[in-house]
This record gives sequence, C-alpha cells and structure tokens, in this order.
Amino acid sequence: MRRLLFSLLIFCVMPAWADGYDQLYKVAGWPEQRAHFNDALSAAQQRYQNSLPPAVFQALLNNSNKRFASQAVDQRAEAQLRKTLADPQPALAFFQSPLGKKIVAAELLATRRDQLAKNAQGLPKMQVSDNRQLIIGHLAQALPAREAGAEVSLAIAGVAADSLSSMIPGLLGGGQAQGMLNGQRQRLMDQIGSDVNNTLLYVYRDLSDNELEEFATFAESTEGKAYYQAALAAIRAGLAVGQNP
Repeated sequence: MRRLLFSLLIFCVMPAWADGYDQLYKVAGWPEQRAHFNDALSAAQQRYQNSLPPAVFQALLNNSNKRFASQAVDQRAEAQLRKTLADPQPALAFFQSPLGKKIVAAELLATRRDQLAKNAQGLPKMQVSDNRQLIIGHLAQALPAREAGAEVSLAIAGVAADSLSSMIPGLLGGGQAQGMLNGQRQRLMDQIGSDVNNTLLYVYRDLSDNELEEFATFAESTEGKAYYQAALAAIRAGLAVGQNP
C-alpha cells in the first residue's frame, strides 16, 4: 500500500515538475532566440544563392532546413535542458521576476534581425564607470557568452561546408573534420572573448548598476551556474554543430 501511494504521488508530481522545464524554456526566451537564429540562417543561405551552382545551393537549403527545423531544434535543446538541469525552479523564479523579464527582453532585442543589421560593422564602444566595468567583468566570467557565440557562429558558417560534404561523401575524414571544427571553435571563442565585456555592456545597457549586480549575483550562484551550464549544453544539442542532421 505504501509503495502504491508513493507511485501515485510520483505520477501526480511529475507533470508539474516536467512543466517547470517547459515554462523555463519559454520564459527565458528560447523559442524567440531560435526564431532569431533562423532569421540569421536565412540571410546566410541567401548570401550563397548567387555564388553557388543551383544544385549545390539546393543541397545547402535542404541540408540546413532539415538540421535547423524549428521543432527539431526546440526538441533537442529542451530535452538536453531537462537532462542537464536538475531543478528548473530557481532559474524559472529568476526569469519570471521583473529583472529576469528585463534581461530576457534585452537579449531578444540584441539578436533581432534589424539590430544585427544595425550593428553589422561592430558595436559602439561603451563608456561606463569603473564600478560598472567591474560588475560586467564578473558577469562575463559567469555567462557562457564566448562558448554560446561560437556555437551559433559555427552553425551558420558550417551550412555550406555541410552541404558540400553531403554531396561529396568522404571529402574530409571524420578525425580531420572534427579537428578543424575544434580549431575553428577555439578561434571564435578567442575572438568573441576579446570584446565580450563591451558586448555585454551594450546588450544590458538599460539595466541599472544595481540590476546588473543582481544579475551577476544570480549568474555566479550555484543555481545560476547550474542553469547556464545546462543552457550551453542545450544550445549545443539544439544546433548540433558537426553532427549529421
């Protein structure tokens, strides 16, 4: 009887528990960020249209559209978030707060198509106080901005290479391709890291010093670290760079 009651309790709790991940995925802006990524992907696809033979361009479209189909990306990313993040509630509570909503809004604005076009030549140099620079330094260490940025860049840049490989199987051996991918990933991380503080200052420019400090405190907390580690794993799973679609 005790075992039956325990089983019933588990079945009663699991839907609410599972829903916490779904809520977090939505509240933290993941579906919108995936849509913004697809906008950037479409722009990258079109850049190749006039420089590739029609058959190669069609292969590019088919391959990238299959890999980055919205539902598939969301499913892979959310499944990894569920697998990696033990408890979604602390992050969910943070992103449901007024500050959390403000942070998500700032991040979504920064990755919108018109904003990316506006800043295509680089972000303006932010002039801020020493105290704000100190806070942003802590935030830059806590957020996986370098790693996440590299994955997104690799996903978009790899569209043509993936399509060419699909048309000419064995063009690059598995070990050779993986070595090149890892080298490119590290170069992108180094490049992003060289200006990450200014990037974060720009993205979160509308946050007050106190709000920015509260954000950094969450990101550096045990719960915040758990979320952002899981978030990076989810990004990698969603984009599946270097994996067969």
